[in-house]
Amino acid sequence: MARDSVETHFLKAVAALRPGPPRDPGLPVAEGTTLTGRRCAELYEYQLGSRLLDIAARVLREQGEGFYTIGSAGHEGNAAVAAALRTTDPALLHYRSGGFYLARSAAAGRLPEEGLRDVLLGLAASSEEPIAGGRHKVFGHPELAVIPQTSTIASHLPRAAGVAFALERARRLGVRCPWPGDAIVVCSFGDASVNHATALSGFNTAAYGAHQGLAMPVLFVCEDNGLGISVRTPDGWIESAHHPGLAYFQADGADMVAVYEATLRAAEHVRTRRAPALLHLRTVRLMGHAGSDVESSYRTKREIDADLARDPLVTGAALLVQAGLSTPDELLSRYETTREHVLKMALESARRPRLSSAGEVMAPLAPRRPDLVAAAATVAAEPQVRTRAFNGTPPESEGALTLSQAINRTLADTLAAHPDVLVFGEDVGRKGGVYGVTRGLQKRFGASRVFDTLLDEQAVLGLALGGGVSGLVPVPEIQYLAYLHNALDQIRGEAATLSFFSRGAYRNPMVVRVAGYAYQKGFGGHFHNDDSVAALRDIPGLVIASPARPDDAAAMLRTCLASARADGSVCVFLEPIALYNTRDMFEDGDNGWLAPYAPPARWGETHVPLGRARTYGDGRDLTIVTFGNGLRMSLRAAVRLTSEGHSCRVLDLRWLSPLPTEDLMRAAELTGKVLIADETRRTGGVSEGVMTELLDAGFTGRIARVTSRDSFIPLGDAANHVLLSETDIEEAARKMLG
Repeated sequence: MARDSVETHFLKAVAALRPGPPRDPGLPVAEGTTLTGRRCAELYEYQLGSRLLDIAARVLREQGEGFYTIGSAGHEGNAAVAAALRTTDPALLHYRSGGFYLARSAAAGRLPEEGLRDVLLGLAASSEEPIAGGRHKVFGHPELAVIPQTSTIASHLPRAAGVAFALERARRLGVRCPWPGDAIVVCSFGDASVNHATALSGFNTAAYGAHQGLAMPVLFVCEDNGLGISVRTPDGWIESAHHPGLAYFQADGADMVAVYEATLRAAEHVRTRRAPALLHLRTVRLMGHAGSDVESSYRTKREIDADLARDPLVTGAALLVQAGLSTPDELLSRYETTREHVLKMALESARRPRLSSAGEVMAPLAPRRPDLVAAAATVAAEPQVRTRAFNGTPPESEGALTLSQAINRTLADTLAAHPDVLVFGEDVGRKGGVYGVTRGLQKRFGASRVFDTLLDEQAVLGLALGGGVSGLVPVPEIQYLAYLHNALDQIRGEAATLSFFSRGAYRNPMVVRVAGYAYQKGFGGHFHNDDSVAALRDIPGLVIASPARPDDAAAMLRTCLASARADGSVCVFLEPIALYNTRDMFEDGDNGWLAPYAPPARWGETHVPLGRARTYGDGRDLTIVTFGNGLRMSLRAAVRLTSEGHSCRVLDLRWLSPLPTEDLMRAAELTGKVLIADETRRTGGVSEGVMTELLDAGFTGRIARVTSRDSFIPLGDAANHVLLSETDIEEAARKMLG
């Protein structure tokens, strides 16, 4: 429906109201509620402001000065949700939460104009907008405990469950958390999103935790207008489909008093029991899904009129008039005055500065402070604490370690030094990981810091997202690379965007450990042997580490953890499964793939900065560029070529994002010939990025590549037909060497 028809209906409906007898505004407006007339009048002002923001959005769009028209019209009852909660309760809000935002802003002591201006600057994509700075229109503000969400499909629900989990976990560990210990989390979303797998994951994670006796104080608020753009939600579906592990509360979203009282009851349940609940508000949607939406193409006039009849702004006005707190003329005058004021503010907002360069746009995406990271990477626990952590035998005295052992010892060192670090995932606790990488950590550091999660990758990453924004440094494990794709949007759409869309006010520090790649002996198949990292390399600002050797793994893991702590970085740490327990380099028993663990005194000199490669050999005939499993194969091939008189060097990229461009170019120019040995697929693989970096940097020598095939990886020996091999590398090298 057009904004004109909504405004016309409102004006006519209010003019037809009949005033009740005057009453004391300090008294409750109805029996059974604590909501006073004065408070109702305040909430009505927030609802009115929200409605006029939606109208201003349409006006700005018509003038070419506004860029977002998904509004809150029909959902203004959520102002009463905000009124029933505390300003210190962290909120992850639906994009129709305008009333909530204005009410929360005012409750925090800000002037009414400040909340309105926040939203208007967002509509106009102004760089002065206080949260996203013109990068998107979101509801968010660090002083209001409103965490910005860009989600349209409820992908923020796992994070909401994670924040709820982190509240209690941070308190138990004595870690400083930005939210009070008795806070609850509020998370709003639409009815259509309830059916999305991510929403179900959020509900289930909260219920699963509560079932085990964990504190999970999250209030999910479903604002049910019966439509997902044009697709109808069946009547009664939310009531029947809600998770049985969530306490259920409901109210008419058009009734301010009912919403307030239901929220009070739901919030009290969540706050006192530290258990999750669902608040179901039946709302309406006015003015369509967005400005471009022509509702008449899929809704009848009767349906549209029925929504108009439940306009929460009209019911709010009727409450004030019938309770004798205002008159129709006063409300109509107030509407016109406020409308004129909001539209004037909108035009002023459209004249405010906008982002003017790529550098300005990207500034908060992934800040890098290498000096701080280098310093943070050298921090170790006090000697006596470290001695206890390793039962008197520090890893530097163990002798040469495998890749798996090096990662395990680095995690132990980190847990000993930093009480805010959590290690968790599927099977990482009592079992110590499918490959034993986390073995013994739970016993040494306790189940509060090293623990198993439910078998849901979205839940694992949601817990990390919630922990990271709540003062913790999560180190979640995804059991296999192929499993990461089940939940990739938790990294792409949630983790990687938060700093960008909050100008760094909120961060998601985390290091996601992923067992990956192929070449496992006697075990495999597609889901346990995956060589695709293309979807990760496409995410702006994401750090992707790919260590191959034990000493690199330890140093690079410390770098990732330091980068997460210092810069709020989101890191993916890819661990080659086939190299976990590899000991030998050339022949059985040579122990050439083992490496000693550096003591804390040497962490500074062995530090591996982000985006720095490692070179093996000083050959001048050919540079072989590789990573992961390709490093061992390339080194073996290079030794054979060298024995025949060819001079080769091998460059281990180590970092797949950011790629080590300077080191790559230097190694390439020393030989003039580059062979890329890439265990990922030919299409969309790492080699494509390496070639592009070389060409963009002006390399004029010869470039060739050898890769795995564009195939999924089959079971057993059949995998050898599609995976990169030593023979492939050696033959390609001989061809380049002539």
